[in-house]
Amino acid sequence: MLKEKIQELKTEKNAIILAHYYQDKDVQDVADHVGDSLDLSRIAASTTADIIVFCGVNFMAETAKILSPDKKVLLPVERAGCPMAMMIDAKKLRTYKESNPDRIIICYVNSYAEVKALSDVCVTSSNAEKIVRQFADKKLLYIPDKNLGLHLKDKFDLDMDIWPGYCSVHDRLKPEDVTRARKDHPEALVLVHPEAPLAVLKLADYVGSTRGIIDFATKSENNEFVIGTERGILYPLQKANPDKKFFLLSENLTCRNMKLTTLEDVYNALENEEFEIKLDPELIRQARKPLDLMLEMS
Repeated sequence: MLKEKIQELKTEKNAIILAHYYQDKDVQDVADHVGDSLDLSRIAASTTADIIVFCGVNFMAETAKILSPDKKVLLPVERAGCPMAMMIDAKKLRTYKESNPDRIIICYVNSYAEVKALSDVCVTSSNAEKIVRQFADKKLLYIPDKNLGLHLKDKFDLDMDIWPGYCSVHDRLKPEDVTRARKDHPEALVLVHPEAPLAVLKLADYVGSTRGIIDFATKSENNEFVIGTERGILYPLQKANPDKKFFLLSENLTCRNMKLTTLEDVYNALENEEFEIKLDPELIRQARKPLDLMLEMS
């Protein structure tokens, strides 16, 4: 059985498998840790494994390499990318910095190493509010997700420029989706990820990261929830809450890049140690500064 072979290889090679909540359920099942970006960043920074197999998209595997430069980090599917992360590059950010030297750059972890290296501090959807509040009296730039940035700007009345990037999955959500969901499921609470548009977030009962959504639903006395994030989260939600009901806010909430990774890909990555993430040591040094500050401030 493929799952058993993966476990054997993992033990043989002193490897650890990390998987994001948006991965397919079979991949989640073989992972040592399933989590959101903050969870997995912390694990990557502290693991004693020799090999990290990161089941997610490429910026996540890059982050693991930055935080554990002495480890071999493998991405099972080399082409698993993030459209949002591609909406900003170092050249454009450097041009902005030259014109706005007084602005502190808050960088969403959904970005590539070259962009992180030019930023002051990184954030995830789990800790963005906590970290940004500590810069509330400063001039800021939030990159690259306009929706999470606008949510923070609106909530804390910040002097914050917003980069025009977005998650192509969450950005599809509309206020009408919430209106329809409340009509179809009048007893359900609506839980939405902050990468959704601000007009949608204002209609939600709870706004939070994937981990936040799972924790909220698990602790809540309510029994029905409408979930406004990628459908992969339904698997851990249902595992943690078998007696509760969960409905997707939209049937379009599927990230194709997150769904590229299969068990066969995980096995091949371990067996052949292929698709290793390699970054220049100086780039790692520069990109680690805002990540270390994020972990310190979280």
